[in-house]
Amino acid sequence: MTAIRTRAASKPGEGHLGVHSLNHFVISVPDLHEAERFHTAFGLEVANRSQGYAVRTEGYDTDWGYFVEGSHNKQLQHLSFGIFEADLERFKRHVEANGCTLLQPPPGFHSNGLWFRDHDGNLLELTVSRKTSPDFKSHGIHQSSAPGNAGAPLRSKAARVRPTRLAHILVFTRDVMKAVDFYTRVLGLGLSDQVSGEIAFLHGKHGSDHHLIAFVKSDAPGLHHTSWDVPSLDQVGLGAMQMADRGFEKGWGMGRHVLGSNFFHYVRDPWGSYAEYSCDIDYVPADVAWQAQDHDPEDSFYIWGPTPPDDFTINYEAREPRR
Repeated sequence: MTAIRTRAASKPGEGHLGVHSLNHFVISVPDLHEAERFHTAFGLEVANRSQGYAVRTEGYDTDWGYFVEGSHNKQLQHLSFGIFEADLERFKRHVEANGCTLLQPPPGFHSNGLWFRDHDGNLLELTVSRKTSPDFKSHGIHQSSAPGNAGAPLRSKAARVRPTRLAHILVFTRDVMKAVDFYTRVLGLGLSDQVSGEIAFLHGKHGSDHHLIAFVKSDAPGLHHTSWDVPSLDQVGLGAMQMADRGFEKGWGMGRHVLGSNFFHYVRDPWGSYAEYSCDIDYVPADVAWQAQDHDPEDSFYIWGPTPPDDFTINYEAREPRR
């Protein structure tokens, strides 16, 4: 059990300086039509934009991700993190003091935020926005039927799975320890857990899930998966069937992770990365100082589930020259 202790939760403009949310990601894909087919099947809402499309979740007025047309392989274009308005000038001074050169937004993305590159050359944005990381734990719900009643619906009448929000993103990095240093020192995230040098999970100190971003070792930057919260274990399983019924049967799950504790099912997209249905992940409140631990690899990946595919950790973006 990870030991935790309380701390004073800081307010915007004072105390801890840190991003509060992962706002959105931007990914280029070689075929927008095929990408849209995948994300629509997954249960996301697709909204047309001038350069591609955005993905949303039902009932949430947020563009969680943008997909634009690119080369013959998928490629992570940039990540956007939310900050409080009271922290904007502090962050500008802080970012520059840490040796980051401020840049102009990329073509087609207009923003008054701060743009710079991380330790791996990934383009980042810090922008004033409302907090979208949750302020409480998203509990996994399992509704058991009363005696004398059938609990499961007919398969033909099962409701379509629609994720509720973007939970986190897992990014490949050349150096996990450098990633931890950069994202804790410059962005103010907190280390939740790690397998030293191999994978690390970071949370927002204004209250967030166990991780809003994680890093896994590779020989180049890239995207491993996006993760989407669903409200029940049943929805994880139904999501897997929903995707298989639409031709997207490759993936991994269902199972339960050790670090983060969430139930999962990963579905492989057409370009080798994954979208994850996730349920009941651990939560780090703003007034809790989570004590990070360094774990053994064989005891920290998943507590139950099928054997992962052989290529589960292959970074297919490493085969494509980065622009």
